[in-house]
Amino acid sequence: MNQALYRSIFISDIHLGTRGCQAESLLDFLRQHSCEQLFLVGDIIDLWRLKIRWYWPKNHNTVVQKILRMARSGVQVRYIRGNHDPIFELLSELVHVEGDAIALGDIAILEDYVHHSADGKRLWVIHGDQFDAAMRYAQWLTRLGDHGYTILLWLNRHLQRLFGVLGVRRHWSLSAYIKYHVKKAVQFINDYESLLAEETLRRGYDGVICGHIHHPEQKTINGVLYYNDGDWVESCTALVEHHDGRMEIVHWVVPVALDNIQAA
Repeated sequence: MNQALYRSIFISDIHLGTRGCQAESLLDFLRQHSCEQLFLVGDIIDLWRLKIRWYWPKNHNTVVQKILRMARSGVQVRYIRGNHDPIFELLSELVHVEGDAIALGDIAILEDYVHHSADGKRLWVIHGDQFDAAMRYAQWLTRLGDHGYTILLWLNRHLQRLFGVLGVRRHWSLSAYIKYHVKKAVQFINDYESLLAEETLRRGYDGVICGHIHHPEQKTINGVLYYNDGDWVESCTALVEHHDGRMEIVHWVVPVALDNIQAA
C-alpha cells in the first residue's frame, strides 16, 4: 500500500447546507490529497441554516459520502463539534456515549482532542467558538451577524457571476475583504487568537488547531503554536501535517463555470 500524501488533514467550517459552501473545491481537494487521519474541526453541516431553510444539493451529499468512504477505507476520522453543528445534542440520545466521545460508525465525535504530531508536539484540536465572546454572552448578536454574513455571501455569488460574464477567472471574497480591513473585525480576530493561545498555554499543550472565524493562519503567539485551518466558504483552505510533523496551510480553489453558479 502506498504511503498517504499527508499524515493528517484538518478541515473545518464547510457549512454543508448553505449556498456559500464551496463543495466542489473541497471534493477536488479530498480526491487529490490522501491522509492517515482526517479531522473535521466543526461547522461541517450547518444545522442553524438548515432549520431556517432546507438546502442540500447533490454535491453536498457527495462530500458526506466521500468522508464516509475515507473512514471505511481505514482513515481515522474525528469529528469535533462546532457551534453550527451541535452534534452532541443531536446524537447523544440516539447512540452510545463513551466518556466525552460518541461512536458513530467509523467516525469518532468529540468535544475536543489532543493530537500528537509526528515530531512529538501536543496540539489541542478544538473548533473555538467557546472563545468567541459574542457566542458566549450575546447569542442574539451572533445570529444577527450570521444573517449579515449570509447577505455578503449572496453578494459574493453575484460577483462571481459578473466575473464569469466578463471572462475573469478569479476567486475573490467580499466578506473576507471586509473582515480583513475593518478595524473592529481585525481586533476580534486578534482577541480570539490570543484567548485560545492563553488557554492552550494554561493547559500545557504546545499548540492549538482551530477554526470558527474563517481566517486561515499559522503563527506563534507567546510561545504557543497557533493554527487555524480556515474554511470552505471564503478561503478554501486546509491545514495539513506532513510525515515529519511539519504543518502547512493549503489553499485549494477550483474555478467554477458560470453555468454551475447557483442563482439566489
